[in-house]
Amino acid sequence: MASVSIYLNFTNQTEEAFNFYKSVFGTEFLDNGIMRFKDVPATEEMPPLSEEDQNLVMHVTLPILGNYLLMGSDAPEAMGFKINQGNNVYINLMPDTREETRRLFGALADGGTVETELQEMFWGDYYGSCKDKFGIAWMFNCPAKE
Repeated sequence: MASVSIYLNFTNQTEEAFNFYKSVFGTEFLDNGIMRFKDVPATEEMPPLSEEDQNLVMHVTLPILGNYLLMGSDAPEAMGFKINQGNNVYINLMPDTREETRRLFGALADGGTVETELQEMFWGDYYGSCKDKFGIAWMFNCPAKE
């Protein structure tokens, strides 16, 4: 079955961020949990990594709502990565109820920044947006009425 997932890259905060998301969504990591860079077989093309970088997250997968997966990785500069946080990506959640929308919005906005408070919108949804404490942007569109 075809699917779509969301992939997030962090600068040395993936484990902290994904443990936070795990607590928000109440789900467990898939594929035997967190894979670290030290688990990657060495190749000639791979630069040597410090012990600190070897312990960073190479890959993690977490189910969120419906059949969607949130995936992530640290992006070590020693491997040529450079993270630029921006406003070009939002994760859009469409919870089944307004109660769940309020719960998720409150948890993700805690320690972050509310961009738009949850409210009725002209298109008919209960909508809000925020950036979490890791700089990830989230939108909420709940079509359910009270």
